[in-house]
Amino acid sequence: MPGISRKALLTVASVALLATACTGQADTGATDDPDAETTITFWHGWSAPSEVEAIKANIGRFEKKHPNIKVKVVGNINDDKLNQALRAGGSNGPDVVSSFTTSNVGKFCSSGAFADLGPFIEKSKLDLDKIIPKPMLEYTQFEGTRCAMPLLGDAYGLYYNKDAFAAAGIDAPPRTWSEFAKVAEKLTEPKGDSYERLGFMPNYHGYETVVDHYMSQWDHAYFGKDGKSTVASDPAFAEMFRYQKKLVDDLGGFAKLEKYRNTFGDEWGAKHPFHTGQVAMQLDGEWRLGMAQDAGVKFEIGTAPMPVADDEADEYGKGFLSGTIMGIAPQSKKQNAAWKLVKYMTTDTEAVVAFSNAIHNVPSTFEALKSPGLKADPGFRTFLDIAQHPESNTPPASVNGSTYQQTLQDFGYQYESGKAKDLKEGLARTAAQIDRDIEQAK
Repeated sequence: MPGISRKALLTVASVALLATACTGQADTGATDDPDAETTITFWHGWSAPSEVEAIKANIGRFEKKHPNIKVKVVGNINDDKLNQALRAGGSNGPDVVSSFTTSNVGKFCSSGAFADLGPFIEKSKLDLDKIIPKPMLEYTQFEGTRCAMPLLGDAYGLYYNKDAFAAAGIDAPPRTWSEFAKVAEKLTEPKGDSYERLGFMPNYHGYETVVDHYMSQWDHAYFGKDGKSTVASDPAFAEMFRYQKKLVDDLGGFAKLEKYRNTFGDEWGAKHPFHTGQVAMQLDGEWRLGMAQDAGVKFEIGTAPMPVADDEADEYGKGFLSGTIMGIAPQSKKQNAAWKLVKYMTTDTEAVVAFSNAIHNVPSTFEALKSPGLKADPGFRTFLDIAQHPESNTPPASVNGSTYQQTLQDFGYQYESGKAKDLKEGLARTAAQIDRDIEQAK
């Protein structure tokens, strides 16, 4: 699902309500007979016709394997609707739930909003470490409680205009950030107080060029062993902010870049600036390839991992990961049957491959990633490799969801624009705010 990280920052308030409504860990003592004839309800967020049909096809396969279980599917459910249903409880709510908001897993798990899946996993004798890539396992649990399973994922990498590269005499995509800066400048063609073409839009409003996506390419830790924010003490954060700010300055300055950014088309439409050639390189998820092809771009598209810090060149190939999560509603009276659907959708190779092929997201199991049935051209395979890279990462779950990411992002807006001039002081203030917010959420 495109734009998960950005959407995650918009759902903090709704999930805060959910956390206050569902306090304490969920009761996972499911008592329903999983072999009895029953009907369960599955709520998901997909709405595009192709996505809805893909869900329908997988449910059909599940019902064929489990003829005693019928599944009522309800689509286009956002976190607000999910929140209301889980708060209300009752027999009209879902049994199986899904969300695009990985950054709120900390809230889902700690509040009991999603049921603890540990007993079900243990009973099924699943060794998840051998089934699912580590980053995906990490973003579906919080402090030892696994309340979700990954249902496909998103991997972020670099898209580049091969025609523009060839014209500029650039043979290959940059592998380090210092190389990237040189390439971005070489690809930039100024036009008065604007641009004929920009090598790369570095600003944090530049469609996926957000702080956590940048940070994924540096070795870093958001929190220490004591649970306190390390954004002021871990030098990787200051290094990233300085690098991004210099890139902004070298490519024309914040004001000029923002003026140009305001000419861009919608992120999810055919007039996206990468599609139109307004930018030659774009940080984005695996879905961009299909969207660009559907938009009828006039140039050859290249894909590659994003560059890494100069002193971490041996980690080239890693990237930011996120994805869709799937769990069980704690109020469900049919949790054993619900678990059968969750297990099938998230661990059955045929189901995962078919779903990935249909909606062009990254498979979330090792077997699906290497399946001969997976449709993966070279451009898409870049993102499959990123998903399996041992250093690929995602921000850790927090009891207050993505609030700490938004706090750091807000500082980024201030620093890149020049409103915040003292980086050291700004990061210290940001770290203190993150710690206060987490303490208040406990």
